[in-house]
Amino acid sequence: MVIVKRVNSTLAYDFIRERILSGEYPPGKALMTEVLAEAIGVSRTPIRDALRKLEADGLVVIQAHLGARVKEMTLNEFKEMCEFRLALESHAAGLAAANRTAKDVVELGLALDEMKRLTKQLTTAKVETGLIAELVKEDVRFHVAVINASRNTLLKKEILRLHLINRVVFGPLGADMLPSNRIERETHRQEVIRDHQQIYDAIAGADSAVAKSMMERHIQDILDNRMRILVKFLEKENGRELTPEEAAYHP
Repeated sequence: MVIVKRVNSTLAYDFIRERILSGEYPPGKALMTEVLAEAIGVSRTPIRDALRKLEADGLVVIQAHLGARVKEMTLNEFKEMCEFRLALESHAAGLAAANRTAKDVVELGLALDEMKRLTKQLTTAKVETGLIAELVKEDVRFHVAVINASRNTLLKKEILRLHLINRVVFGPLGADMLPSNRIERETHRQEVIRDHQQIYDAIAGADSAVAKSMMERHIQDILDNRMRILVKFLEKENGRELTPEEAAYHP
């Protein structure tokens, strides 16, 4: 009986999590126990177990008398998460430079080479969509390789959790993530390659201080850009004037 309950809880967890990450269940969506139980074909208990686990992951919020909903973030909450992510990923890069193996360096190099190849193809491609999706995968591969090279399981788990939350927050923004101007997009991609090359060189050269510094600069650039995007999105959605703090991130 216990095994059946565990299987059903896992089934419910995977079902809800997949739909949150795909954007089918957007931020703020109410997650009704009865509706989910019927959709998945399990009882309410596994649904409640799954929602509690998703709350621990940071993807769901559960409030007394109000039930569960997909996590939404205020600007300040997102800013705090960004600061936390910056600290963790920078530290991971420093550890990677100290702890990396020859195999780690090879994996980093393979991901970087693929990023360079795809970036070069994008300069002449008439349709960018498919290549951009591949480029994103290689970018993620590079960062996961850095985290793996840090040899810190707890650090890896927390960084990946923050990435998932970030994915949920930015899922609805889609096309706003990249500059609309092609020249600006190409310039941005070249800057990303430069950053990854410097991080690679520092880790391969076992220079923890430089690896940490380069990763910190790279992540800060990403987070500043995403803060600006989120501010513009909130301004458009809410139709209100920006606060002085928000205006600081407005282009």
